[in-house]
Amino acid sequence: MLLELKGVEKRFGGVVALRKGDLSVEAGEVHLVMGENGAGKSTMMKIIAGMYERDGGEMKWRGESVNFANPVEAAKCGIAMVHQESLLAPHLTVAENIFLGREMSNRFGLVDRGAMFDRARRLIEEHHFPLKAEWKVERLSPAGKQLVEICRAIEHGSSLLIFDEPTSSLSEAETHEVFKIVRTLRDRGTGVIYITHRMDELRSVGDKVTILRDGETVHSESMATLSTRNMIRYMVGREVASLYVREPVPPGKEMLRVHNLTSPPAVKDVSLTVRAGEIVGLAGLIGAGRTELCRAIFGLDQPSEGQIWVGDQQVAIRNPRDAVRYGIALIPEDRQKTGLARELPISWNVAMANVPSQYGILNHGAEQDMTAKSIERLRIRCDSGAQKAGRLSGGNQQKVVISKWVARGAQVFLFDEPTRGIDIGAKVEVFEVMDELARQGAAILMVSSELPELLQVADRILVMRQGHLAGELPGRTTQEEIMRLATLPSSGTELEEL
Repeated sequence: MLLELKGVEKRFGGVVALRKGDLSVEAGEVHLVMGENGAGKSTMMKIIAGMYERDGGEMKWRGESVNFANPVEAAKCGIAMVHQESLLAPHLTVAENIFLGREMSNRFGLVDRGAMFDRARRLIEEHHFPLKAEWKVERLSPAGKQLVEICRAIEHGSSLLIFDEPTSSLSEAETHEVFKIVRTLRDRGTGVIYITHRMDELRSVGDKVTILRDGETVHSESMATLSTRNMIRYMVGREVASLYVREPVPPGKEMLRVHNLTSPPAVKDVSLTVRAGEIVGLAGLIGAGRTELCRAIFGLDQPSEGQIWVGDQQVAIRNPRDAVRYGIALIPEDRQKTGLARELPISWNVAMANVPSQYGILNHGAEQDMTAKSIERLRIRCDSGAQKAGRLSGGNQQKVVISKWVARGAQVFLFDEPTRGIDIGAKVEVFEVMDELARQGAAILMVSSELPELLQVADRILVMRQGHLAGELPGRTTQEEIMRLATLPSSGTELEEL
């Protein structure tokens, strides 16, 4: 047995984050840890990785009782963690981050940058990652940063690797590459703990699964014998009849039109429309230009060519303030950094895009009323509007991000990876919010790297490749058809051939 936890506990003041954590991981095993946000998964992983000290219970490493005071002690034993949220040094290069704290040195004891960069290049090429050793990490997307974290963990040669949502922002091709890495590690005798909310991943990588709910381990079983239905029942504590499938509504008038939009270097001559009541999916590999298209529509980047219409009015969007004035909302991919003020109350976040004031003075009564309505309408689970937004689960944080635009009265919503890093129950709730907005006449453009989600939710699916629109598919298409468009060779005649 590589790792064993029995009755592990962790408290933060009066809050019990983990009350009965049990887990056992063998060498050469991929062990899935499942559970809704707030179930205690991350707390358990941080105890194993030395980021938290436990308050009770027992942890054994190779049969010996251990209690890591910090990550360095855990790393010395051979435990490494690939975090969901990047912990990289943004001002350093990819290669420097891979070797950060373990720099290679020459015979004079000086840092051997050449050797580090050569090794980083070989590692990147070996796994076909879309990275360059010389790139600064601050330039990378969340997906790119995740890949650097994975490279760093592999390079350190740990005997137990903890993957916390490693594929939450990766494309299908990159996800399959991560699966190959995990299988290779397992075959070499490395133990792997793998946390994911993506149900389609489970049987591709997992040997065994442990499920947590409300801070307790409630079930552990071989993946070969556990049904998906029972897995969900253990996670949520109730029967779940089926995964979410949206019933489309007849589309209304055109709400958003983009014509020949170009925003160098990522977006090239893109034209699309979204009508009231529609959820239009936007698929493509990482680097295809999906996020950049949303940024250009919202005024974060300035297009060099093209036009945008909102309703029947052609509009000039020079910055996000213009976009907001025309009723456009952006729910960004990285809600922690660009969508949410985590240290401010929920009420401030809700009112942020539509501050109620009277004679230039904040109207606290109107703010509280707006917040109460948002909490009720979007079913935000919280103590009160005064609670800090960062203390909420991932799904409820996402609802707060959406709520500020609902309170503003937005009619065109740009959702960029709206379910990244949230659990299956919260995903369904976000889909329900999107469906409700569409049924009330909003137009929604939804970027997602999870193809099953697009097939569940979207009325139409647009596929981007290398900055261009490669084609359009009906919502009830197949993953194979989406990937065919996303990976077509660059011939310039794709649309004519479809």
